[in-house]
Amino acid sequence: MKKLLGAALFSLFLSTTCFAQSSADTKAVTDAVESMRLAMLSGKKADLEKVGAPALSYGHSSGRIENNAEFVDAIVTGKSTFQTLNLNDQTVQVDGDVAIVRHIMAAKTNDSGKPGEVKIGVMLVLKKDKVGEWKLLARQAYKLPQ
Repeated sequence: MKKLLGAALFSLFLSTTCFAQSSADTKAVTDAVESMRLAMLSGKKADLEKVGAPALSYGHSSGRIENNAEFVDAIVTGKSTFQTLNLNDQTVQVDGDVAIVRHIMAAKTNDSGKPGEVKIGVMLVLKKDKVGEWKLLARQAYKLPQ
């Protein structure tokens, strides 16, 4: 009986620890996505450079793909400018040091001085780096069904 009780308590402890870690990682990922959103709104190079992993692959709904330097440069130079940027219906799934985030991005833009609006689906892949920070590894936007 003592073995059964001990096993049950150990199992409960283990599942509670895993849940707490997952919950903390989910919050950290959510915070990293919010930092990305704010950096994209601000257009500040230093903030944008903190977002992506060196191997970032940033896919647009048009099919254009940028690396980390091109992603940063497009926003800093005004090629891509966000007046508003809202991320709705967000889900976060963490698996070890990798996270998948999905949301609907709704924004008012002013790309190269041309006002516009965009509403697209986005999937992000973030990876926890060696110092424990979540960095954007991949992003793919897609057109929403009409």
